[in-house]
Formats: sequence, C-alpha cells, structure tokens
Amino acid sequence: MTERECRLKALLDEKVLLYNRPAFIEKDPVSVPHLFTEKRDIEIAGFFAAVLAWGNRTAIINSCRRLLDWMDYRPYEFILQHRDTDLKPFLRFAHRTFNATDLLYFFHFLQYHYRHFDSLEDAFMPGIVPTHIGSGREDIHGFPVPAPVLPHAVQSVREAIPADTGTPAPVYNGDTVEQALVSFHDYFFSLGHPGRTRKHIATPARKSACKRLNMYLRWMVRSDGQGVDFGIWRRLSPRQLVCPLDVHVARVAHRLGLLPDDRASWHNALALTRRLRRFNREDPAVYDYALFGLGMAERL
Repeated sequence: MTERECRLKALLDEKVLLYNRPAFIEKDPVSVPHLFTEKRDIEIAGFFAAVLAWGNRTAIINSCRRLLDWMDYRPYEFILQHRDTDLKPFLRFAHRTFNATDLLYFFHFLQYHYRHFDSLEDAFMPGIVPTHIGSGREDIHGFPVPAPVLPHAVQSVREAIPADTGTPAPVYNGDTVEQALVSFHDYFFSLGHPGRTRKHIATPARKSACKRLNMYLRWMVRSDGQGVDFGIWRRLSPRQLVCPLDVHVARVAHRLGLLPDDRASWHNALALTRRLRRFNREDPAVYDYALFGLGMAERL
C-alpha cells in the first residue's frame, strides 16, 4: 500500500473500533433482529428491518416493532401459521412507500419459502431454484401457485415436499454476492406478485447499489466477536460481501478518494469494495461501520 493508503486504512480502522461494538446496536435497525435468539426469527426480523431501512432510524425501528407486535413477537411462527383473519391489523401498515399490499406479498413469499426450506439463506443460493420459474404460475417443484389476492388475503401454498436430507447444502462460490442478489430478486418475484412491490427488492441487474440487501447480508454473514453482526449464515463468506453503499456513504467514499464520483450505483459498490479489500481482504464490509459513522457525523 502507498503511504496515503496506509493513513486512510488507519483512519478507517479507528472508526471501525468506534462503531463496531454493542453500543452501536440500540439506535440502529440491527437492534430489531437482536430482539431474538432463534435463527429463523432473526432472519425474518432482520429482513424486514433491512427492507424498511430508509429514512429516520427511529421511525424504521418503530415500524419494525409495530410489525413484530402484531406478530406477537414470534415472526417465524406467524409466517408459517397465520390465517387470513390474522392479517387484518397489517392492512393499516405503511412505512414511507412500503404499504399493506407490499407487506402481504412479503408474507406470501416468506410462507412459501419456509415451507420448502429451513433458512432464508437458501433463497440467495443461485441454482437452488430451477431457472424455469419466473412466470408467476409455478412453484419450485413445477406445481401451479395462484397469484395472491391482495391486499385482503394471502393465498395458501401447498405443503412442502420433504427435502432430500442426503443432499449437502450448496455453498455460494462467487467472487462477490452479485449473482446471489440477482438470484434472490428473481426468486422473490417468481410467484404472482403486485407490480408495485418490485421496487422494494433491488437487483444488480438494474444497476442498483442494493444497499439494504447488502446490509442484510452483512448482518447475517459477518461474525467478528463484537456482537453487532450475527454470523448465522455459513454458505456465504465475509470476503464475498459487497459494502453497503447509499448516497451518504458514496459521498464520504468519494471525498476520501475511494471512489471517482459520489454515485450510489452497483458499479461504485463493487469499486468501493475492491478498494476496501486492499485494507482487509477477508472482510471488506467491516468498513461499512467506518464509512457509515463518518457519514452520520457529516449529517449532524
């Protein structure tokens, strides 16, 4: 590394130590999955916290807690066992542009997924879902799945075919999580869905920086003993993670000379991650703490 890079690494490492600690949790959306200890509860709570994570952090946490309260703080049990009559409170839900129509499709997808797989990590494994899906008319075993009636009800899906327990779980082998994110987006919308809901799940295929999904993967994959990230997913590696990039982080990274401009795009998310790998090859996303912290200081 050059002398300038060494100074920049020292600055970022200092900020990582400042923010990557339990005190960070309380006022951040990551506090939502930290309410739970069971893996699938953490996955589901974390997924909603990440998807809703734009705007004021207090408002994000309050919206998530409202959802969890209506689920009796048992998200996995609710996703699998809820009936149409249980959905009535959720018809009042709104967080910025995310409304009840979007929420009920999310419930539909999650129920469908967890009836077939043990973990939401499976949804990010390219190839685990046959590539012929996409018409919105078939499930992962080729059986018809009707489009959900929204916003008043979520259609039930057929019970899962027993999994072949003799088949080892696939491990993602990409250089970055790019294909995992593309695969997740395509799988998520492989059931009949409202067109308006597509804006809430980003994909690199549309050049989006995918900030919220990359943040969610950071939560689920990273584990460094500091207690902020969970490290409950093992088939993705921290070295494959892409640093979450939004307009604030892009602006900070540009000012530090880590990016040629301040656009929040997939191209820049990859470019930033490549630069951060020079500082920590095995865990470049750890610098999300530093860049986020510097961005927050800038906004105060």
